[in-house]
Amino acid sequence: MGFWELVFLAVALAMDAFAISVTNGMCLKKCGLKETLSMALTFGFFQAIMPLVGFWGGSFFYEEIKAVDHWIAFGLLAFLGIRMIKESVESRKQAEGEGCDLEGSRLTIKLLLVQGVATSIDALAVGISLSVVQANIFFAAVIIGLITALLCSVATVVGRRFGTMLNDKAEVLGGVILIGIGFRILISHLIA
Repeated sequence: MGFWELVFLAVALAMDAFAISVTNGMCLKKCGLKETLSMALTFGFFQAIMPLVGFWGGSFFYEEIKAVDHWIAFGLLAFLGIRMIKESVESRKQAEGEGCDLEGSRLTIKLLLVQGVATSIDALAVGISLSVVQANIFFAAVIIGLITALLCSVATVVGRRFGTMLNDKAEVLGGVILIGIGFRILISHLIA
């Protein structure tokens, strides 16, 4: 997996955390520098750790699936991408006419940890895909974590200023990127 492909993958994975950060910036009673850094570091940490866990789990059965590894990587990435797009459309329909779920809330450690884990489950499955394509997982985890932290920092500020204007569009973009990377992996293995 090339550097730019890894960057696009990291951006796609960060879109759930980006959307949550926009929402937090928009809805939390207090969302200053401390809260922005807390979200960025927590989301970045979980997005970096989960691919490592998935990669480690996937490495146990790699030899058995080596002949169809590209299909598995494609299937996982396409499934995650389609799910992100579907969830974005559903949340857009559900949010019409509704305010913030977190209106007036404060960013607690419990809320932050729940959001961090919830937004990084996709990264676990991507870690399995990365084991299938024999990617450098430590480099990938660092890139994924750093890009997520950076995008979440920006998203919090965006949420405070622009509200929900970008929230659902970020998840659609992330879904499209994941599907595109899945197709690229599949096609490169079928042509080789």
